[in-house]
Parts: sequence; structure tokens; C-alpha cells
Amino acid sequence: MKKFSKILYMVTGALTVLGTTSCDNDKYLSVDHYDIIGADAMFKSEAEANKGLIGCYDMMLPDKNTTGGLDGSNWGFKPQIMTGCHPTLDTQATGWDKDFVTESWTADNGDLSIGWTYSYRAISRCNDFLAGLASTTNVPESSKKALDGQAKALRAFFYMYLAETWGRVPMLATGETYANTPNKARAATDTEMWDFIIADLTDAANELDWDPQNSEYGRCTKGMALSYLGEAYMWKAYKTNDNSFYTQAAAALKQVIDIQKYELNPSFTTLWDPGAVWSKEAIWEAVLQDQTQKTSWSPDIDAAVFYIYNCANPECGGWGSLYLSWEWYKSYETGDKRRDASAVTGPIANMPESDRSEHCYGYNPYLKQEIPKTTTAGASTSSHYKYNNGGEMAPSIWSLKWWRTARADYQIIMAPMQIYYKRYANVLLDYAECLFYKNGENDATAWGIIKQIRDRAFGNLEVGKASSLTSTYLPYYQTMMSTYYSGTMDSYPLPFNTETVTVPDAQSYYTQVKADYGFSSPVWLVALGMERRKEFNAEFCSKYDQQRSGFMEDCITHAYPKGVGVPNTDPTAPDNWQTYRNFDYSAKKMIFPIPTNELLRNNLCDQNDGY
Repeated sequence: MKKFSKILYMVTGALTVLGTTSCDNDKYLSVDHYDIIGADAMFKSEAEANKGLIGCYDMMLPDKNTTGGLDGSNWGFKPQIMTGCHPTLDTQATGWDKDFVTESWTADNGDLSIGWTYSYRAISRCNDFLAGLASTTNVPESSKKALDGQAKALRAFFYMYLAETWGRVPMLATGETYANTPNKARAATDTEMWDFIIADLTDAANELDWDPQNSEYGRCTKGMALSYLGEAYMWKAYKTNDNSFYTQAAAALKQVIDIQKYELNPSFTTLWDPGAVWSKEAIWEAVLQDQTQKTSWSPDIDAAVFYIYNCANPECGGWGSLYLSWEWYKSYETGDKRRDASAVTGPIANMPESDRSEHCYGYNPYLKQEIPKTTTAGASTSSHYKYNNGGEMAPSIWSLKWWRTARADYQIIMAPMQIYYKRYANVLLDYAECLFYKNGENDATAWGIIKQIRDRAFGNLEVGKASSLTSTYLPYYQTMMSTYYSGTMDSYPLPFNTETVTVPDAQSYYTQVKADYGFSSPVWLVALGMERRKEFNAEFCSKYDQQRSGFMEDCITHAYPKGVGVPNTDPTAPDNWQTYRNFDYSAKKMIFPIPTNELLRNNLCDQNDGY
């Protein structure tokens, strides 16, 4: 048997499903610690092969040690935020990260290199595993199917990140790693690349069951494979300008919908709470553990807490790497609860009363934490539309999706976190997009899907469920308050709806939005694009969805008009809420540059156009 990469066997602890869980999802994908062992040991039995597969799953988690350390440049946050969110301008940044808000990134950017390297490390593990699995006779053929499907689904997941971010990339096949194949040309065409990914996901969908192996949530399933298969066909349609592939995409996504194993959480506001993980809305996610017993930084937890520190208000102890734009904030309709569930603003004195959130104006209701109006030096920098971070300006809006489960200013580190890579809401809106492309703007099923998303957004799915939602999601916050902070919490931070409200008709509403903004896209694409902005802010998929659907340039041009507003020099100016864009949108820039270190070590790899 060939020599395998030893890194595959350096596995520690429980994997993707660390943390709390609902009573229905109470089994975990876990394995004890193993020392480095010989390559052939992994396939001496079915049990050993299952343990070896954990080395592939291990790559789903943020990793501090292998990706640069305490600067926050770790897989699971910065690469995804920078490539999947910042280019839309709906999320913004300061410091080195600001290049991703001004289309100023270069091939030398270390965070891009991290995303590339980490993905290929994961792919290499999968390739080693798949090669060994195919050649062994010690694992029953009946069991090989599930193992093969999981490894191919994981490989496809990382290849999709590469393909969506860099366009054509080298496609290492089973048995190939950068150790034994240091030079490999990029796929010759987009079709070749996407067909490779589609083949992996097709095999996975055929080989996997709807329920995870051994009921261990965190393992790949048929639903996960089909959800990504549908998205892969959509990317192929976009890249080849062939709308016939939307038919295949729709067929894959419809299976996920028709099986009725997945559904929207009744309350959008609870999606990021530790009270229940792997809910029916979760198709693919990573769950970070509650670090309640940790009182100091250490390599095993640094990466896992970056979300809290990078997304919290700096005057409340955070580092402030992630901000949300005022254009995004102002895009919500009155009554849409997703805004309060997603963001808290600074206590801005000249902010119109109509713009101020009842619950999240200068206050984080989940942590019962005030954002200061003043400091010992005078007015708080958070009390202006633009937060002044060492002379660099960013919107005074912080993400409640990530700054929710722990304060950033406390000596005990605790950061239970759900990182959604694919929610049922993603599948629903992807399916609607396929139907619109296939059947035209008036497809009733597609508009009905948008209505489902909006009904949940306005709280109508919460009606009659306040008691059960409270009993599920409030206890974590009560424990957090009583254990670590002064005070108590007697009710869920954001109130649940008790009566059904009228939600404006989406087609009529977005017809007006299209006119107000001056969008050139058809009304259905405006509706999908704007709903995705409100639903998935800071969830890694925003840029990819806008780009693939064709809404990206229209949104940047009209939601963030060039040269309008006040340059970011005076955060106290009352009209300084707008993002000052002084660059022209470039479609070529939406395909990122191949990292310089890849070009230096891979003699067959060339650079993307425009760099």
C-alpha cells in the first residue's frame, strides 16, 4: 500500500458537533485521541476506517495552529467573511481586512492564502482516505458506500469553496496530494471543474442516507449532498451561460424539500442560540463548544472564540473586525424581525427615532450589555454613525449573530457557536431562483417560497409557540447571566410574536423597491437578492449568491452608489451614514487572485485574468 500523509491521523477529540444540542439530536460524532500510526492501520477493519474518516471531518473546524495564530486568520471565519461577505459591502472592516471592502485585495494577501492552503489540506486528507478505502478488502463493501459518500461530500464542500472563490483551480483526484503531486495545472475549463464536483456530490447523494450514520449529527447526509449538488448545477449554469442546468439543479433541491425532513425554525431570532443545535433548518453546520471552563487563551480554543472577539463592539471588549453597513440596515421593512436578530447599533444621538431599534439601539439584549454613550475621554466613538478605529471608519453596527452567546470583556472564555454553511432557507431560495430562471418572473411556486421566508421573518411562525421557544432557548442565557454576570434574565431577549401580522406581498413590494433603487434586474431577482441580503448577512454565502444569480453588479451600483455621501473622515457628521465608495465595481475582481505562494510552488498553475 502507498504511503499516506501522516497528518491524516493526528485526530483529537469530538468533531463538528461539540457543544449543546436539542434532545432529538443527542448523539455525537466523536473519537478518542490517537498517536501517529502507520498508514495501513486505518484500513485494518471497518472500525479503524471509521476512525480514519474523522481526520477528514476535523478540517471543518476553525484551526488556530495551522493557519497563522492569534491574528484571527483562521479557517472558519476570516477567509469566509472576506471572500463571501465583504465584497458585497453589506459587511465591512478596518485595518488589513479593509482591502476586501474596496476591491483592493492582491495575490499576496495572507488570508486568501490561508483559505486556499486549508482547503487543499482537507482535500488531500479526503484523497488519501478514498484511495485507501478503494484498495482495502478489510472493510465490507456494504460499509464502504457510506464512508465513500461522506469523504466525497467533504471533498466537494472544500472544492466548492475553492471554485466559488478562485474560479478554475487544480483538481487533485483520489490519491493525489500536494505531497505527491506538487505541480498540477488548473482545470482547463469551468465545465471540467464543476463536472468533477458534481460527480462527487452525485456519488455522495446516491451513497448516503437522509439520516446521518449512527445518528451522529455532524456527518454528511443525502440532504447535505443534494443541497450542494443543486448549488453546483446553478454555478455550472452561470459559468457556461446555459440555463438548462437549472433543471438539474431544481431536481436535486426539490428532493431536499419534498422529503420533509427539513423546515424553517419557527423563529429566525433563535437560530444562533445554544439551546438547540442541528435543528431541522440545519443542513450543514459546525458547532463550536461552550468554553465555560477556560480562563486563559490556549491553542485549542483561540480559533473557536474569534467570532465573539472579531464581531463584538470594541468599546465592549471586542476587536471589531466585522461591521454591518447602514445601507443594509436601512433595507429592512418595518416589522421584519431579522434586523433586530442580526444587529445592534451604537447609541447614535442624531439617529432618527424611526431608525432606532426598540431592543438593539446601543444595547445588546442577549448579553444585557450597554454600548457606552460616553467614555472617560468624552463621547464614545460608538455614538456616531461611523466608529473611529484608530483613524479608520466603519459603520457603528455589530453582528448579533456572532456577538450573542458571550461577552468579549470577561475573564472566562465561553463561546458556544453555530456556524451555518447551509440552511434550509438557502435551499428554498436556491430552488426559487431555479424556478424563475426556468419558468419566468410569474412562477407562483417561487413567489410562494419567498412568502414562506418573509412570513418567518415577520414572526408569523412564532405565533402560538412562545412558551416552547422560551423553554428551549432562554435557559442558556439564564445560566450565563447567573454564573458569570450580575443580574437575571426572565424572558427571551427579543419578544416572540403572539398574533399573526400582515406581510406585504413580495412581488408588489419589490416592484416598488426596484423603482426606488433604480435596479435594472427583473423584479424576481431584486426580490431574491434583497431577501438574501436580509436573511444571510455575515453567513459567508452573500457574495457567492449575488454573483452567481446575476444581482451583484446591480446591487453594488445602486445600493452603494459611487461618490455619494461623505468620505469617512468625520464620524460625527449627521449625514455620514452612507458607505463612501470611490472605486468602480469590477466583475473580474469577483474571482480572486491565485495566491502568490501557490504560483511559486506549483509550476503548472497560472494566474486569473485581471491580476
